[in-house]
Amino acid sequence: MANNRNSFSISTEDLNNSGIPGFLKSLTVPVVIGILLLIVLGNSCTTIDSGSVGLKFYKWSSDDDKRGGVIGTCKGWVWYNPITQNVFEYPIYVQRKTYEPFSVNAKDASTFTMDPTIAYRLNPDMAEKVFVKYRKSLRDIEDGYIRTCIYEAYRTCANQYTSDSLMANRGGFENEVRKRLEQSLSNEGFVVEEFTSQITPPNSLAQAINAKNEAVQNALKAENKVKEAEANAKIEIAKAQGEANALKIKGDGEAYYNRVVAQSLNELLVRQYAIEKWDGKLPTYMAGDKSTPLIGVK
Repeated sequence: MANNRNSFSISTEDLNNSGIPGFLKSLTVPVVIGILLLIVLGNSCTTIDSGSVGLKFYKWSSDDDKRGGVIGTCKGWVWYNPITQNVFEYPIYVQRKTYEPFSVNAKDASTFTMDPTIAYRLNPDMAEKVFVKYRKSLRDIEDGYIRTCIYEAYRTCANQYTSDSLMANRGGFENEVRKRLEQSLSNEGFVVEEFTSQITPPNSLAQAINAKNEAVQNALKAENKVKEAEANAKIEIAKAQGEANALKIKGDGEAYYNRVVAQSLNELLVRQYAIEKWDGKLPTYMAGDKSTPLIGVK
């Protein structure tokens, strides 16, 4: 006991000789306690964003029924015991993920490449079920369970199509894949908002499709040229017919003109000829038009 008192008196003397003011010495213990309390309170509280759902759960418990069990969902300020409890946060707004290409086989064993992009969100009413089953973040679930669902949907649906039918019915194929995917994910608490994919056929099929398209295009070009030639011929025929009709009309007009002129010139020519042959003497007899003498011409 003496030794303890001597030790205490030495430490007190050292403290008195340290130069610390008296009022600070009296505040040292409360300040330390306050700092410790702030640290504990800081680690006992968190906030859950309005676009997320929080899950408060036991890390461990003496009660077997509660060990690792979820206490419930939470939002806003959340208080918990950091020793036995913790809070996990799931975003419930739309997430978008683009995956590396998948390779799946059609019914005739042709290999197709799929490049999927999915937009989904977590159903907040099923957040507890997702956490209890997976205990992982959404990014980990994307690379695990959701990726597996997408591959299975592609594989199952592709096995129902031959290569040609798959390429000819790509819209129907994608609808079937999305329908199967929506069913699988909704059962686990996920809602599919969008799902798109780029379908790339095998090289041999792509070359065959390109050759077929080229043949169709060439046939269309040839057909268009025939139609163009027929149209040009019709234009030339119509043009020739128009010119012929124009010449006929012109010829008929000239013939009519000549007939009229000829009829009018006959009488004038006779009179002119009579005048040219007249010797200036009046005839003995007059006939017809008195203005024209009847001239005897030997």
